[in-house]
Amino acid sequence: MKKIIFFLLLISNISFSQADSISRLQVSVITCAPGNELYSIFGHTAIRIVDTANQQDIVFNYGTFDFEDPNFLMKFTRGKLDYFLSAEDATFFFAAYQAEGRTITEQVLQLSDVEKRNIKQALFKNISGNNKFYKYDFLFDNCTTRIKDLLKNNSSFTCSKQLVKNGTTFRNMLYVYLDSTGMCWSKLGIDLLLGSKIDKAVSIEQTSFLPDYLMFAIDSLNAKQQFISDRKTYKAPIPNFSSYNYLPLLVFSLLFLMVAISSFSKNKIAAKVFHYLSLTLLFTTGLVGCLLMFMWLGTDQKNCANNYNLLWALPTNIIAVFFANRQTRLKKIYFKTALIISILLVVTWFILPQQFNIAFLPLALAMAFCYKKFL
Repeated sequence: MKKIIFFLLLISNISFSQADSISRLQVSVITCAPGNELYSIFGHTAIRIVDTANQQDIVFNYGTFDFEDPNFLMKFTRGKLDYFLSAEDATFFFAAYQAEGRTITEQVLQLSDVEKRNIKQALFKNISGNNKFYKYDFLFDNCTTRIKDLLKNNSSFTCSKQLVKNGTTFRNMLYVYLDSTGMCWSKLGIDLLLGSKIDKAVSIEQTSFLPDYLMFAIDSLNAKQQFISDRKTYKAPIPNFSSYNYLPLLVFSLLFLMVAISSFSKNKIAAKVFHYLSLTLLFTTGLVGCLLMFMWLGTDQKNCANNYNLLWALPTNIIAVFFANRQTRLKKIYFKTALIISILLVVTWFILPQQFNIAFLPLALAMAFCYKKFL
């Protein structure tokens, strides 16, 4: 009888010990403010596990990749670079981001013991072996969406509140950050490479592909303290961002004026300038077009598909430049067709199913002058 009582007490003690251990778990979503560099201007999301019973304070980060990979650049360009889940001491994580002048918001989640345990177990399972690797997708599978899915699968979290206006697209959401940080040339590059797929309206759940919006979604569930037990902000100085958002438009407008003025001038020097400028633009837009075709068809970058910038950056221009000075019927057919495409593009600029960067409009007009010159 004494042995039975001792056994029951032992089991009870173990159960209380495990329950106490779980109750000491704390799960937090960490949102880091945008930084000064292109890779950081959309912010960052991580998840923090504090386990006082085991003296653990770990930040799990799905946004890690290996700079030392010998084929890093090619893999990154082709969308084949492995991102992975990493873990580091919370003290080092916070210190690194605050050293960059980036404010950190911590949302301590109000979860049941079972939910906390499941999230911790899922993270430790994800970080073991090859489980930690995944194919990154800028819009649909990134450091933020991974944590969103982790919460959805292991807690009562849902994305249920509309956080942006109806009809808001992925590109619109990116513009908020690109414009506020003065990344005008980065915005131009993104508008060049990313095709019409990012001009689709986001659903309520898709809104949370950006760190701030996952944070807003979590906040929206916090009526009567139902999902967050605490909210902490670790402030840092606000970075100074450039405000030259219209510089690309100014540069391409000046280029267009050079092409237009020299095309109408009867001066021999101006005519030569127009000729060589036209050849340069043909070759350059042809190269750009080849790059866009490669990003669409030769990589796993799904968001680079269906890119209507190919209407002004014709890949065939890189060939056309070599017979531009010849007098052949094929040459006239090519440049007449290219001119018609340019005119139609300019006329339908604002109604096509892709939002173009406005800086490309004067470039498209300049190309029309170039095509007409070689007819």
